[in-house]
Amino acid sequence: MRCIRSFSSLLLVVLVLLSSGCAMIADIPYYWQSARGQFAMLAAARPIDEWLASDDTDPPLRQRLQTARDIRRFAATELGLPDNPSYTRYADLGRPFVVWNVFAAPALSLTLKTWCFPVAGCVAYRGYFDRESAEALAARLREEGWDTQVAGVPAYSTLGWFDDPLLNTFIHYPPTELARLIFHELAHQAVYLPGDSTFNESLATAVEEAGVERWLQIQTDPQMGVRYAEASRRRQQFLALLQRARESLEAAYQASGTDAERRLAKLAAFERLRADYRDLRAQWGGFAGYDRWFEQPLGNAHLASVATYTRWVPGFRHLLAEQGGNLPRFFREARRLAALPPAERARLLDR
Repeated sequence: MRCIRSFSSLLLVVLVLLSSGCAMIADIPYYWQSARGQFAMLAAARPIDEWLASDDTDPPLRQRLQTARDIRRFAATELGLPDNPSYTRYADLGRPFVVWNVFAAPALSLTLKTWCFPVAGCVAYRGYFDRESAEALAARLREEGWDTQVAGVPAYSTLGWFDDPLLNTFIHYPPTELARLIFHELAHQAVYLPGDSTFNESLATAVEEAGVERWLQIQTDPQMGVRYAEASRRRQQFLALLQRARESLEAAYQASGTDAERRLAKLAAFERLRADYRDLRAQWGGFAGYDRWFEQPLGNAHLASVATYTRWVPGFRHLLAEQGGNLPRFFREARRLAALPPAERARLLDR
């Protein structure tokens, strides 16, 4: 009965979307694949307790589900994140990612293309439940001259519209990474500003960082904190590497000269980025966790999509500190920021 109600709700959402205008009607296949993919995910999900009670549940999965249940409880009781059925069910989708997002940027700009939807507002990506459709859109955009990226996504938030489940796409992450993801996605349910992906993702990233730091304080394995600190250090070095590349490209794109000269500067910037990563990898003693990112044909979309998640993280860290680390008060202040005009909001977060 739950799945029937959920599917009816999904059909209603699709009908609302399609009634929003002629442009929506032209996108019927896209909205239908979204509804069908969401329903299939909900239909596959079963309560964690059922998985734990089943003799057929593999021991590693059982352990991860128990950990996820503890993380979910901590999110609600200690972090003030929404206390609802999200992440209390589990589904195995039989694929490595739940959706594939398409990012696109002009050949000589780091400004991401946006797609607009009635509920989520304008976002800097377009998601598909099958990789082939995402790759097909990326190919069409490349033919039009866009730099593109197709990125597999392990989880996403329906912003509280539906009960987001735990998935095989991330359940076997290390415990700290599992906690990061759950805190991040629940943060979207706490505060969400339609039409501003950078605001939403930066806020959720700041919340996940603060949440994991607090969650680690109650863990009994001291090595867990050591491993997380090392992973965080490498992550920050990786992001700093990309930030330097973005600054170099922005300067090149704004410089006087011809487009041909800008394209040469672009090629040089990406060559330097790859060389800098090889140096950083050597400093890490051969750690290869970011190799897959660099194995792609890199372009503006790759750098711009990462910036979406990080630009205002320092600003939100500062806001949380101003609230004495109190997350419920932080969420109230974040909603106040969300109500400001975009330029004023950016000014405050950039300070």
